[in-house]
Amino acid sequence: MTSKIINMAERMKDAEDRLLESMFEAAPIADAGFSAAVVRRIRRRLWLRRLTVPVAALVGGSIAIKPLTGFVTVVASLSPMIPPRLLDAAASMIPQLSTIVLGAMVLGVCLLGLRALED
Repeated sequence: MTSKIINMAERMKDAEDRLLESMFEAAPIADAGFSAAVVRRIRRRLWLRRLTVPVAALVGGSIAIKPLTGFVTVVASLSPMIPPRLLDAAASMIPQLSTIVLGAMVLGVCLLGLRALED
């Protein structure tokens, strides 16, 4: 079932409506493949941009792996020099699982409340 307003709008057409319809009903302009070439070029550049960052990350990661292993061995050799009291203080600052779950629940309730306020 269609609306009466839509049917009336389709029946009542003035000169501008008819002109617009005739413009859009015209056959496409022959461009000898120009638009297809432009679309191909745009898609190629899009794929190039999509692949550039992951490839650069892989190349950079492969270059940085040797210095990273050296850094890890140096830090591991320095770890006995750190006072245990400092390690205990750092461990006590890390939130426990119950605190994280409670925070996630509060965030979920706030988001649901905001969504309810929008309606």
